[in-house]
Amino acid sequence: MPTKIKKTLILGSGALKIGQAGEFDYSGSQALKAFKEEGVETVLINPNIATVQTDEGLADKVYFLPVIPHFVKRVIEKERPDSIALSFGGQTALNCGLALEKQNVFKQYNIQVLGTSIDSIRATEDRDVFRQNLEKIKIEIPKGRAIKTIKQGLDFAKDVRYPVFVRLGYALGGQGSGIARTEKQLQEILKNAFNQSPSVLVEEYLEGWKEVEYEMMRDSKGNCIAICNMENIDSMGIHTGESIVVAPSQTLTNKEYHFLREISQRIVDRFEIIGECNVQLALSPTKFAYRVIEVNARLSRSSALASKATGYPIAFVAAKIGLGYTLPELENKVTKKTCAFFEPALDYVVIKVPRWDLQKFKNVKTQIGPEMKSVGEVMAIGRTFEETLQKAMRMLAKGLHGIVGDDLFNGDLEEHLRVPTEMRIIAAARALEKGWSIKKLSSLMQIDAWFLQKLARIVDIKKDLQQQKLTKDLMTKAKQAGFSDWQIGEFVNKKEMEVRELRKKWEILPKVKQIDTMAAEWPAQTNYLYTTYNATSHDIDFPKRKSVLILGSGAYRIGSSVEFDWCCVQAVRAAQKLGYETLMLNYNPETVSTDFDVCDRLYFDELSMERVMDIYDLENPEGMIVSMGGQIPNNIAYKCHNANLRILGTNPQSIDRAENREKFSKLLDELDIAQPPWRALSSIEHAKSFAKKVGYPVLIRPSYVLSGEAMAVVFLESELEKYLQRATHVSPEYPAVISKFFTNAKEIELDAVAQDGHIVTSIVSEHVELAGTHSGDSFIVTPSQRIDSETLRTITVISKKIARALTITGPFNIQFLAKEHQIHVIECNLRSSRSFPFVSKVHNINLAAIATQVILGERLEPIKHEEYLAYVGVKAPQFSFARLKGADPLPSVDMASTGEVGCFGLTVQEAFLKAAISVGITLPQKNILVSVSGDKQRYELLSRIGTLAEKKYTLFGTEDTAKFYASHGIPIKTLHKMQERKEPNVATYMQQGKIDLLISIPREDHNPHSKPADDLRRAAI
Repeated sequence: MPTKIKKTLILGSGALKIGQAGEFDYSGSQALKAFKEEGVETVLINPNIATVQTDEGLADKVYFLPVIPHFVKRVIEKERPDSIALSFGGQTALNCGLALEKQNVFKQYNIQVLGTSIDSIRATEDRDVFRQNLEKIKIEIPKGRAIKTIKQGLDFAKDVRYPVFVRLGYALGGQGSGIARTEKQLQEILKNAFNQSPSVLVEEYLEGWKEVEYEMMRDSKGNCIAICNMENIDSMGIHTGESIVVAPSQTLTNKEYHFLREISQRIVDRFEIIGECNVQLALSPTKFAYRVIEVNARLSRSSALASKATGYPIAFVAAKIGLGYTLPELENKVTKKTCAFFEPALDYVVIKVPRWDLQKFKNVKTQIGPEMKSVGEVMAIGRTFEETLQKAMRMLAKGLHGIVGDDLFNGDLEEHLRVPTEMRIIAAARALEKGWSIKKLSSLMQIDAWFLQKLARIVDIKKDLQQQKLTKDLMTKAKQAGFSDWQIGEFVNKKEMEVRELRKKWEILPKVKQIDTMAAEWPAQTNYLYTTYNATSHDIDFPKRKSVLILGSGAYRIGSSVEFDWCCVQAVRAAQKLGYETLMLNYNPETVSTDFDVCDRLYFDELSMERVMDIYDLENPEGMIVSMGGQIPNNIAYKCHNANLRILGTNPQSIDRAENREKFSKLLDELDIAQPPWRALSSIEHAKSFAKKVGYPVLIRPSYVLSGEAMAVVFLESELEKYLQRATHVSPEYPAVISKFFTNAKEIELDAVAQDGHIVTSIVSEHVELAGTHSGDSFIVTPSQRIDSETLRTITVISKKIARALTITGPFNIQFLAKEHQIHVIECNLRSSRSFPFVSKVHNINLAAIATQVILGERLEPIKHEEYLAYVGVKAPQFSFARLKGADPLPSVDMASTGEVGCFGLTVQEAFLKAAISVGITLPQKNILVSVSGDKQRYELLSRIGTLAEKKYTLFGTEDTAKFYASHGIPIKTLHKMQERKEPNVATYMQQGKIDLLISIPREDHNPHSKPADDLRRAAI
């Protein structure tokens, strides 16, 4: 090894949030593998307990602590590393590193920063310094000014003329950025911007310009390559994380491509980047002109996409370069013969589409723009743009079957095209179907006509299918343009399986191709595979061997995130230990499960019935594991079973019995297991009569959904029909049920593994919040601290009954309600759960690995584990409400959090506090605002509010709240309500940042989603 690094500290990214997600689990895991290969001792700080990165054995030591200077400094004092890696933990790690350097911590402890220097990082992050550097080497940048005050920004906008763009330094995912078309808009954006960052830039808005990215790699000797270039289909003004992105670029000329590549190389040389770097550029659509937008001197979301798109292990190579290697010295992990100093050549098309979950949030603004709102992304691979785009749209798992063939779009077509939303590309296809011209669409959407021409071809083929007789040639043309069997069946009035049989009869079959990074210029053996109808032969053989197909979790979304990727990776490792060749089907570029060295064969393709059957036919595995990837595999398990595919583990008929709400409730009644009073929803009249009988509030629950999607607590009869329609729309094939909602009930969870209906091992956790907050949005404690032995015994008895009745073999999760010494069952999921990695790591027992063993037929005796640990673990949810303008930040039965952390402590308070800090909750310094409805609730909080006053906090209260506590001798000042004009006013104090903590509790007997309570909560965000 060129350098004498012995021990390095790696900063992780913490909880997954909008703008910073699983890509840093992947990049950090690759870096740890690279350091380990060189014999470097590794210490990781990352509170994200759900990731593969924090597994035992990857890093030598893992600290589940907040990635903030206070805790990192404490670890440095204890571990005394000689180096630190800042590039693999996103903006969280980078900002923490910059703060530590400012405090002279690195100098004090003689710590070397691996890779790009702190000075270079600061030069790319500080907007003013960044501009100055590029001006010195005569690189074109937008006209702009780094400002210190709102007045400076307003003055500059007058000079440059509106619209203008506001950009923040040291921010992630475009946080705080915005486009201002008026002085009023600019004033509002700048007010928020200065609350979030010390470095604010106002610049000309390059409206309609193309956005292009280059992923660059440079070593300390100046060797530099462009690994991948990507083109955003959307023009400037929509964050690259919000855009549909294609690699390689499709509309650039050869001159433009090489010119921008050279510009990117000059930039990374100027900033002396050592490792990976992302350069974002704007390109004029009408003349030969460009502008450099920004540079990320670290691994990014785009680098994860570029790595998976090209097969080039970017994070692994960047880690080696950080240790001092040069590109010519490193081996190409794909060819195993050439060096890493090469630029990948692609003979295929890759398309990334973001996934949004905006429908989960009340009052959220659905317009997309310069500030990220998407929670995940999909990556599709094909041989034509049309084939790849249609694949990608289906991968979103939002009921879309491609670009055409759905009735999901409704609303003002022109408005959806002019004002970007997540439905924009679907709206464009609808407009083409209605006869809109490509010229009109291109002008309205500011999208290159080439992309719209491809959309038009898809629309034309749909018309051919509807109007012509289905022939072999037409079927071939449709499949090559990415149409699914389901879509074709819709247009020719046939069932999906009928289309499949006809297609097989005509021998129209997909071919399996490799991502080889060399476009066949050099021999390459890679396990990255995809299917296409635009090929005549397979790239691989399909030998007979003992193999298992594992279905992944798809795109990250609210409710299905990195925890299911962790489960899939554990399943792969456990199966490999038992001698199986592992086949993984997944399409998420952010995951470790889609990394180059995890499974034996990776199919980067759709998690659909059609694609699963295709791969099963070709590979002929021993069977499939569907219980590790969350809801998507679970939802097709029964259909796969009916198609005679072998499902390993729990019988899919049992899965259906648990997922189907009506069947499960009937089962509980048969077993004489208590549950809240319930009824299957057959009509609105039946729902109303049931609600009158049991009393409001009631709970509406659809079947076959994850994260409480479309679930709702209904407080008033007038709201019942709205929520009932939503529940039946999200899962129309299966029944929804209505049940009595218990207030003031405790929620308890059991995560377990069973074999042939007998429990092998189980772990109990308790929620901090009362029932009504989704388990994914709750703080969760394990081992349980406040559950009595009688309750634990009852839970054990019930769990054994359910496991036997469903003959469970594999993982499962049961959720219970405890109220007045009565235990009720809410639901049972016959799959791994969101809490599997958390409880596994706290109790040091790998539930996912054990589940895989029993699924694959290993006979296991019951596994005991220590129930009374010397420590306690607390899981905390990570919310991203600051990104979701207008959304009411009130947790409910429909999950809203985007990630989680898990921290440890000797007491539950210590673990809770670490976890809270890890998800960005800051301790109040001085001022606390209290707004509590009803004297009963105010009285319940009396002693605690009194304690805050004794701690010398300055207390403020809304009128009635302040009056109540003042009458009990607590010093508290009155603030008038937000909608009133009297001063002092809540709104004014909030806007001026004078309130550190808001305690807001709505009335017990009223729908909490009501004004003005939600206005108050939104203002706090």
